Amino acid sequence: MEYRRLGKSGLQVSALSFGSWVTFGHQISDETAKKLMHQAFDLGVNFFDNAEVYAHGKSEEVMGRILKQSGWGRDRFVVSSKVYWGGSHPNQTGLNRKHVTEACHAALKRLQVEYLDLYFCHRSDKNTPIEETVYTMDTLVRQGKILYWGSSEWEAADIVEAHAIARQHHLIPPTMEQPQYNMFHRERVEREYRNLYSRLGMGTTIWSPLASGLLTGKYNQGAPGGTRTDLADMQWLKDMLTGESAEAKIQKVKKIGELASELQMSLPQLAIAWCLKNQNVSTVILGATKPEQLSENLATLQHTEKLNSEAIAALESILNNNPGLPTFG
Repeated sequence: MEYRRLGKSGLQVSALSFGSWVTFGHQISDETAKKLMHQAFDLGVNFFDNAEVYAHGKSEEVMGRILKQSGWGRDRFVVSSKVYWGGSHPNQTGLNRKHVTEACHAALKRLQVEYLDLYFCHRSDKNTPIEETVYTMDTLVRQGKILYWGSSEWEAADIVEAHAIARQHHLIPPTMEQPQYNMFHRERVEREYRNLYSRLGMGTTIWSPLASGLLTGKYNQGAPGGTRTDLADMQWLKDMLTGESAEAKIQKVKKIGELASELQMSLPQLAIAWCLKNQNVSTVILGATKPEQLSENLATLQHTEKLNSEAIAALESILNNNPGLPTFG
């Protein structure tokens, strides 16, 4: 396993990490979740990602039981939660001081840990001043309940403002961002955030490297069945992956799959390796429902050198991105 610093912080996270969105407490059994977490840990993964909204808190409960029973030293793993969507009543959502504080306490209880290594603002909150959120996160850090805080899918301007507030009031600024990043979703990581890495020392824990499964090739002939698109609340995802708007991407996926075969790697491995090639990516969050799927994806690190300049040029030709868009930040 390769380990990378989380931005300018001293914290080291595994280049490939493991997340529980959709799967834990929802799509897979608790026993399967345990097998997958132990498999990831045994192969060097040290960062496990979660959020209050995943399976309405059940995901954190499942992960918490696994962490408690694992016997792993607390200094061997990094665990996260995210705050924003907590419930339907007033003050159960957003980034106001009350909800952020109460959500943190609830996450600690569900995950059965004394502190969160990483705590993310899951989205921006236009109804709460950023200053209020920064002060609240600073308080939680100083109380020892979280070690680092950051954002997820924030606009660059809001991240800059949060840093400015922290600097002005001698508070602890955000350390990391958790944006979506894959071959079909590049604008924010490569262009919007481009100046934040060196200017602010921002790290990234990117999600959806396989574009919600599109870059596995399993949707090339339509929805195969037995995937997350079969879940009752995932019709929006099914439409995105199999509807008319997906057709152009699927044609590109087929060509990318041919390139992967030439490079003697699987399509998912090529997609993950492409994300890892970006020096501003601290860690790539993987999801899995089966041990063999996780093994294949974790083996990506054995193939990253195959993605040389010639292979990257071939990929760019397939993707046909805007020529003005930087390739790897």
